[in-house]
Amino acid sequence: EVQLVESGGGLVQPGGSLRLSCAASGFTFSASDMSWLRQAPGKGPEWVSVITSDGATWYPYSVEGRFTISRDNAKNTLYLQMNSLKIDDTALYYCATGGLAPAPPAPRGQGTQVTVFS
Repeated sequence: EVQLVESGGGLVQPGGSLRLSCAASGFTFSASDMSWLRQAPGKGPEWVSVITSDGATWYPYSVEGRFTISRDNAKNTLYLQMNSLKIDDTALYYCATGGLAPAPPAPRGQGTQVTVFS
């Protein structure tokens, strides 16, 4: 069974940083493309980053240059380093298997809440 457990969210002021983690199990992590998505209150989910199994990355314009996705295949863990956070980054963040798709996947776990407040 695929399990994804996110952590690392919290409260931060604009301009601050957070590092999210996603512990994966139940599948071959090293062979899988992985994504981070977020869902803000009243909005649909959106991708914020993708990393392929061979390390290629993708970011939407809204976070490019501020967010960095990475992976540690030895630890079966996915990361999202978020810098220069903005109030608009406030959302529930979650990781998912696979990359971009016609429809964003729903969270498998609890996700981790990021709140940027001034």
